[in-house]
Amino acid sequence: MSNRFQDRHALVTGAGSGIGRAIACRLASEGASVTVVDINADGGQGTAELVADAGGRANFVRGDVSAEEDVALALAQAIDWAGPPTVLVNSAGIIRQSPALATSPETFDLVIATNLRSVFLVSTAVARVMVAHGLKGRIINISSIHAVVSGPNACAYTAAKGGIEAFSRTLATELAPHGITVNCVRPGATWTALNTPYYRSEVVEALNNRIPLGVIANPEDIAAGVCYLASDEAWYTTGTNLDIDGGYIMDGSLPGTSYT
Repeated sequence: MSNRFQDRHALVTGAGSGIGRAIACRLASEGASVTVVDINADGGQGTAELVADAGGRANFVRGDVSAEEDVALALAQAIDWAGPPTVLVNSAGIIRQSPALATSPETFDLVIATNLRSVFLVSTAVARVMVAHGLKGRIINISSIHAVVSGPNACAYTAAKGGIEAFSRTLATELAPHGITVNCVRPGATWTALNTPYYRSEVVEALNNRIPLGVIANPEDIAAGVCYLASDEAWYTTGTNLDIDGGYIMDGSLPGTSYT
């Protein structure tokens, strides 16, 4: 790995497992000091230990990123440890499955708070610090292909992901004069603890047939794209979405058959 993030401080939410963990490990492997933020103490500490075992530098801060007080405390601890963040990755998220007509307001609010409110709270808090210190930072928000593709039985999740993208475009416009970029990554089907319970054998077979590249992604595949957007090479990219989905969104063919 390169040292393109040497002397950089990255804060990654939801880094206790899955895509967030892969992102934290990849950033650290390329030289970043990484603040791992997660509500799950075992998972977050586990990620920090993985980074340390690989020779990197990470610090775990436990916090609920949907709570303003926790966000402020986590950011203060991160700054005390490694200085102002130059990279922020919002990866915290949950899924709650049920048809829209059977989804309670409490469930909807929980998913929106965890997946969308958290992005607002953490992004604005970190952006204020970046602006105050004159940092040309990078903010990357983890969206989903289901921001634009229907996700039956997951109305709160899809609403949150669509909201993340709309918010990110507005924030990108407002922060551009400061040299701060804001972008989204849209993962497709990915092997994570969040998704694996839904990936029964028939679901995996259907996904492999539906995805043009024919395979479900690993979290490390998503982390590679995030690190590009976090890098100096992406300084001229802002307010956009990077699909990392094996071609799922772009493909309108009929798996197993054709019109001809």
